[in-house]
Amino acid sequence: MRVLSRLFRRRFLEELEATYRRGQLRLFGEYAELNELRAFAKWLAPMRACEWVVYAKRPFAGPKAVLAYLSRYTHRVAISNQRLVSLDEHGVTFRWNDYRVDGRTRNKTMTLEADEFVRRFLLHVLPGGFHRIRHYGLLANPSRRENLARIREVLDVVPASISRSANDVVPVPPTFICRHCGSPMIIIDILQPSRPIRAPPVESANA
Repeated sequence: MRVLSRLFRRRFLEELEATYRRGQLRLFGEYAELNELRAFAKWLAPMRACEWVVYAKRPFAGPKAVLAYLSRYTHRVAISNQRLVSLDEHGVTFRWNDYRVDGRTRNKTMTLEADEFVRRFLLHVLPGGFHRIRHYGLLANPSRRENLARIREVLDVVPASISRSANDVVPVPPTFICRHCGSPMIIIDILQPSRPIRAPPVESANA
């Protein structure tokens, strides 16, 4: 673990210093004085001597368990509909798990006022400009287009959008989605509107 700690420390500080020298790191407020090179180097020197702590260990149940764990957090909302119990004049009642206890008593319910429930819910909403999931490596956004073009060149693969011939029929994406199951709805027939049915004229009372 110490080897990993020192390797991480060296790589991190090297990239930090390189970013600073390229002028891509600007400091403000109480750290504005570090924009001077000598002051920044003096501030960075103690970081090279202190021990860094890197926590890393093998997952208990293997990579699949880690992927399943992360997927529950990256593709879910703050609270699922199944946990909502009721909404009335007292507030919002929902189920929650108290992991400090064992057994059936772990499952409990809580009632919060509507304003407090909404406040806690919004704590799980990312601010504008933040992304919950980011791609890295070959699919990283800054270089994805160049990487994919290079990969296609090496593998001698033509993109699907270019390989289609003029006679190919491009499938039209479905317009309607079933609100119950989420599957695309196929249009079988379109019923034209019929002539409106008119009621018989009503005789005037003065006639």
